[in-house]
Amino acid sequence: MNSYQQVKPAVMLLVEDNPGDVDLAREALADSKIHNQLLVVDDGVKAMEFLRREGPYTSAPRPDLILLDLNLPRKDGREVLAEIKSDDNLRRIPVVILTSSKAEKDILQSYNLHANCYISKPIDLNQFMLVVKSIESFWLSMVVLPPHDMMR
Repeated sequence: MNSYQQVKPAVMLLVEDNPGDVDLAREALADSKIHNQLLVVDDGVKAMEFLRREGPYTSAPRPDLILLDLNLPRKDGREVLAEIKSDDNLRRIPVVILTSSKAEKDILQSYNLHANCYISKPIDLNQFMLVVKSIESFWLSMVVLPPHDMMR
């Protein structure tokens, strides 16, 4: 293990309303050497409640990484991203946009809102699983993330 690799399991928050994509993400992460925790909410309102530890999420762990779909019910991913990146307590959590949109306006808007990266979901199931594994490998094994106590 090199000095960049995560020593303890990380917490990932997947904000996704498609149950099939949630299942594929779980399956892709199931055979990892480090069993990172994947928590899921299915709309933007729940995502913000989770991140702010409100309502049913008062004891929710702080995620190390957020995987965010853009097309969500109640509050779309663009609004969620804008709220995360404008909140002093949340803005340092890396946000990976993982969406079916390949629209240039969505890509530009996401980066303008300070997304850490933008990935279009592949249609092929095996490719989708490979993408999720690659996200985990890069963000949770190679990237040095800020410690939780320095997030503010």
